[in-house]
Amino acid sequence: MREGFRQSMAWLHTWSGLLVCWVLFLVFCAGTASYFREEITLWMKPELHASHSATVTNDQAAQTALTALQRKAPDAARWFITLPVERGTALRIGWISPPPKDAPPKTRGKFTSEVIDPLTGDKMPDVRETRGGEFLYRLHFDLHYMPPLWARWIVGFCAMFMLVAIVSGVITHKRIFKDFFTFRPKKGQRSWLDAHNATAVLALPYHLMITYTGLVTLMFLYMPWGVQAAYKGDQDSFFAEVFPSAKNGKAAGKPAPLTPLQPLLTQAGQHWNGMPAVGITINHPGDANATIQIRRREEKGLNYIQPSMQFNGVTGALMSSDNENLGGANATRGVLYGLHLGHFANPLLRALFFLCGLSGCAMVATGALLWAVKTRQNHTKKLAQGGQAKAGFGLRLVEALNIGAIAGLPIAFATYFWANRLLPVAMEKRPDAEMNLFFIAWGIAAVLAQIRPDRRMWQWQLWMGALLFMGIPVVNVFTTSSHLGVTLFMAQGPWSVAGFDLTVLALGIGLACAAWHLGRKKKAEKKAGKAHLHDDANTNADNATLQEAA
Repeated sequence: MREGFRQSMAWLHTWSGLLVCWVLFLVFCAGTASYFREEITLWMKPELHASHSATVTNDQAAQTALTALQRKAPDAARWFITLPVERGTALRIGWISPPPKDAPPKTRGKFTSEVIDPLTGDKMPDVRETRGGEFLYRLHFDLHYMPPLWARWIVGFCAMFMLVAIVSGVITHKRIFKDFFTFRPKKGQRSWLDAHNATAVLALPYHLMITYTGLVTLMFLYMPWGVQAAYKGDQDSFFAEVFPSAKNGKAAGKPAPLTPLQPLLTQAGQHWNGMPAVGITINHPGDANATIQIRRREEKGLNYIQPSMQFNGVTGALMSSDNENLGGANATRGVLYGLHLGHFANPLLRALFFLCGLSGCAMVATGALLWAVKTRQNHTKKLAQGGQAKAGFGLRLVEALNIGAIAGLPIAFATYFWANRLLPVAMEKRPDAEMNLFFIAWGIAAVLAQIRPDRRMWQWQLWMGALLFMGIPVVNVFTTSSHLGVTLFMAQGPWSVAGFDLTVLALGIGLACAAWHLGRKKKAEKKAGKAHLHDDANTNADNATLQEAA
């Protein structure tokens, strides 16, 4: 009975993982990179590397930003200030201009954003536009080229399959922890199974946590029936009660001076026990109904929901303090969401999360390869016994998808970073061009894999990914002044830039080792095949001699 249940879980584990493994591989790769999305964004904006080291206080940066907004957008309906933080890149301002007078009703104003110097308030010259790490973060749950709602349903469906695969995998492998300490190289299917077991058990708590919390982040999308039943379909009332936010009235149409920001920042910091602000939103600046909302910098806690305070923009009186007394259910969701995002983690813990994410990528990849290797070996046995000469369509398709997803995706990631350095800085729609090149490179790799899904294609694409990744620090030397020779050996510039270069270099070396090992294995098999043919020839000659003697 127990053995039959375990076998039924083996079937479930195989197919629940195989059917969605290629989407899961993309989600794991992009999600793993998202742990350092701020650092990736900083690397992709080399013009900000020098300003990153400029040290200013929050009060100074806020006053500089306010002065710049008063000069650049005095008639704007709303101002935004994003203050420099430990992992942030620079001081950013934004504003929403009012729509033209002849515009149709309900026309929204235009949003403008600039990165400014925290000392002078001037716009940083020639800062390239890029989505940076934000593209990779959005990619792991919004995908691309499709409505976000569809993408989140697809990713949620795959995440549910992933959760089923993890649980059924634990049940299936009755010696899973013993097998973790066992690796038998050069054993074909057995070696891939050992690698799959090791990468799965190595970070099993992480895999369970990241999959389950990923589903929790969008639970109101996947399971809306409780809210619909309790609030009779009025989801707006539910969100207003559970996630209260600042309420802003309409402009009064009467000019009034804006209250100074420094006392408000001081009051907010004292209320938050010394935690500084990270962002400021000013509604109806210069109007009698102006309001100022100050958001707190993320605390090193598990809950991702951060408090904010709203003040009267003219008198400076406190109007409300949001997200400070959370209910038990909301706090639990905030903790689970915070576990998934990992914002609470210090650099060392984020590096550990990154390694666990890479382990998840390897787990998905080895699982996909294991099925193909097992099926290919069964086909070879049947062929040796006089079975069909050609492999089935399903096996060929899976092998091609494995190459396109597992070996092709690193090519796409590296192309995205190369595009950031090589495209003209002043190019129109530059972020779109970078993202399009990501998918163009991936598409080419996938098409080539469909044409020739064999070991040579595996080796070629792994070498291409390795060369592109290892070439990123090299192209940095010729395109920026913050390459490894400066950020590492001369101890100048942000350390995160050096960390990025070293990470992609290590990934490139890992891909090169895989490609080299694949080529070495191919030569060994050729040599073994020649020896086998030589033995067959000797045997035939001996048989002929015996026949002549007879």
